[in-house]
Amino acid sequence: MAASVLALAVALLLGASSRVDHGAAAAPVSEEGLQVTYGSTVKLMHEKTKVRLHSHDVAYGSGSGQQSVTGFPEIDDSNSYWIVRPTLDSSAKQGDAVETGSIIRLQHMRTRKWLHSHLHASPLSGNLEVSCFGGDGQSDTGDYWRLEIEGKDKVWKRDQKVRLRHVDTGGYLHSHNKKYNRLGGGQQEILSIK
Repeated sequence: MAASVLALAVALLLGASSRVDHGAAAAPVSEEGLQVTYGSTVKLMHEKTKVRLHSHDVAYGSGSGQQSVTGFPEIDDSNSYWIVRPTLDSSAKQGDAVETGSIIRLQHMRTRKWLHSHLHASPLSGNLEVSCFGGDGQSDTGDYWRLEIEGKDKVWKRDQKVRLRHVDTGGYLHSHNKKYNRLGGGQQEILSIK
């Protein structure tokens, strides 16, 4: 099972690699041991395929018809930034550390939509589709992901391997080498797998 799930590492933080965006001007911080907090802007990279979690304002042509999510290989891509947010009913606030077992939401920085999954089939592999849905004022439990940190650490840190498990479906965020021909010009499928 561990080999089939998406192992993610915080690849970059907004701005220079030594900065974290907490909604205000980012201040320089030490990279080593840098904690990911609510409000941090991150890029997430699949460990095996080396693609980054990516989205842009292009809808799937099948399934949900919602905004597509793909795996993108380029490092310098402005559509691969995600803001770590708490759930609607959480008491967590911006700047609080994100701990293993926390249920989080990831908001796409450019389009303001939420990383989402549901029971629609993913376009290439037929697993569970991952999309972007909603916006600043619209979110539901389809946007909820449980953070699982690999190893003994209890707090999410930069460059640490993590897995994201979708709360509603129980599927893990995943990627593989299957590429789209038209959607995303050769970008890889991102899906949720049980």
